[in-house]
Amino acid sequence: MGLVPQQTRERNWLPLAIAAGVVALVTVALVLVLEHGRTGPTVTPISAKPDAYAADLPITGLAMSESGNLAGGKVTYLDGHIVNTGTKTVAGITVQVLFRNVAKEVAQNETQQMKLIRMREPYIDVEPVSAAPLKPGDGRDFRLIFDGVSPDWDGAFPEIRVVRIDVQ
Repeated sequence: MGLVPQQTRERNWLPLAIAAGVVALVTVALVLVLEHGRTGPTVTPISAKPDAYAADLPITGLAMSESGNLAGGKVTYLDGHIVNTGTKTVAGITVQVLFRNVAKEVAQNETQQMKLIRMREPYIDVEPVSAAPLKPGDGRDFRLIFDGVSPDWDGAFPEIRVVRIDVQ
């Protein structure tokens, strides 16, 4: 019995290199798309002036509540009522919310779009003001949602300022 020489087989690396290149390109494209579309809380300078029409949108009936989320954190809700006492139809409301500490300094400054309460049963559901614009004389309940509030917050009602209004 003779020994049969073992054949050496050369591996073709080209398909593997192409596949790795495609995966890298898809990953880079996905990261760029996600970074471009990311919209976190925005901040309006504390010195920003309220919108000129803000005086025609009085906010009343403020109430706060909290609930736990699935990640073990707390979500804070600020509910209230807003009435359009002016002459224009309002299609969007941007508010600045200032949470203060015990020294009355700003502990958290957050700007967000006001959401109107669409329904309360079986749970509270909100929608943007643009989905049901406030006509002159209309009043609606609203809810602002905060995924996190500064631990330095003193627990008092935050200051709400209407900083931008979109009218039709």
